[in-house]
Amino acid sequence: MTARIFLNGEWLAAEDARVSVMDRGFLFGDGVYEVIPVYSRQPFRLEQHLARLQHSLDGIQLANPYRVDEWIGFITQLAREAEWEDQSIYIQVTRGPMAVRNHAFPTQITPTAVILAEAMSTPPANQREQGIAAVSAADIRWLRCDLKTTSLLANCLLRQLAVSAGCVETVLFRDGFLTEGSASSIFVVKNGVLLAPMKNHLMLPGITYDVVLELAAQHGLPHEVRDITEAETRDADELWMCSSTKEVLPIVTLDGRAVGTEVGACPPAKRNPGQTESGMPGPVFAQMYAWYQEFKAKVMRARA
Repeated sequence: MTARIFLNGEWLAAEDARVSVMDRGFLFGDGVYEVIPVYSRQPFRLEQHLARLQHSLDGIQLANPYRVDEWIGFITQLAREAEWEDQSIYIQVTRGPMAVRNHAFPTQITPTAVILAEAMSTPPANQREQGIAAVSAADIRWLRCDLKTTSLLANCLLRQLAVSAGCVETVLFRDGFLTEGSASSIFVVKNGVLLAPMKNHLMLPGITYDVVLELAAQHGLPHEVRDITEAETRDADELWMCSSTKEVLPIVTLDGRAVGTEVGACPPAKRNPGQTESGMPGPVFAQMYAWYQEFKAKVMRARA
């Protein structure tokens, strides 16, 4: 059956789901959201996603309209009913409608809560096998990027830079340091060491980011969580992007330059140990991707 949409406690057909034009989510982007991957009808890391939803709600001073067990019930029900085995479940909570457009919060708040499912859009195999191209840009977003808010115009503009250049992602730098991608977390590999930017208010605390670091620790892959300079990023042996729906993908060119090469494309004999061939996914990525798939399968079997 075609998945229904959950709207404020009701399950509705898509054509029957309506939200007021006076909703603050529509007028101000005053809301938060989550995207939860579902494999074989099993939500992946559901509790962690709901914890991040709560963090975002707390950050915009909006009370959660449902308890954790209620969210779990709604989401698992939708995952069972949707027509796809693998899905992407979207949650959005806004501050709800107001009588008169006003920046100040209404005295009486009735949040708008929506849950809907779509078919999981996984990256094509060639992106994993051949890698993807990215561009870079200054991080022009606001200073609370740790909140997963619906105010995404800056992210959309930054992502469009990549699309217009025929690329998949935009890698962001702020004041000379790596933050993240327009819709992903970014990892650097240098001399066999995995480098991850520190979690702070300038980046989203990624669920897949956490999984990658957990797998690195579990399998003994050297890794560091610290500030990463733009120069280090551009000099990386490997560069990855990751997100809940993209999982982990290798970035093989950044701003038209092959990742893992010196300026002028140094020949193989002069590459650093572990450095990738020009514009190709690297060996550390291949190992991490395999670990990620093993971990995902294990988690799904445990929840089945």
